[in-house]
Amino acid sequence: MRYPVAIEGGRGGTAFGVVVPDLPGCFSVGDTFDQALVGAEEAAAAWIDAELDAGRAVPKPSSLGDLQRNPEYAGWVFGAIKVDLALLDDTSVRVNITLPRRVLKRLGALTSAAGKSRSGFIAHLTLEAPEG
Repeated sequence: MRYPVAIEGGRGGTAFGVVVPDLPGCFSVGDTFDQALVGAEEAAAAWIDAELDAGRAVPKPSSLGDLQRNPEYAGWVFGAIKVDLALLDDTSVRVNITLPRRVLKRLGALTSAAGKSRSGFIAHLTLEAPEG
């Protein structure tokens, strides 16, 4: 999926700025054009992930033409960033994992205390873990 972006700057000692208007508050800056676009793709992925975690719908991309006609971005350059559709896929997939018995017993106790299934507990831990 591609989202249109508005790109500003890059003159003299200023950085390039990239705004993703379809994702309110989603933007990026970079010393180079390429850095700013890569940053915008990362920012859009994080924005979408946060919206999905909050149970909100992700807006569909508008057309590049609509963005170009928006007077708020007069004089800006326009382009598009790619967002991985896998970020939008919440389809459950069955997986097979192997754990030591002591770990499985601990997982059972933790899930019971949390009132979740093993799958739900593992998914929650994964989504709450810091990236890096």
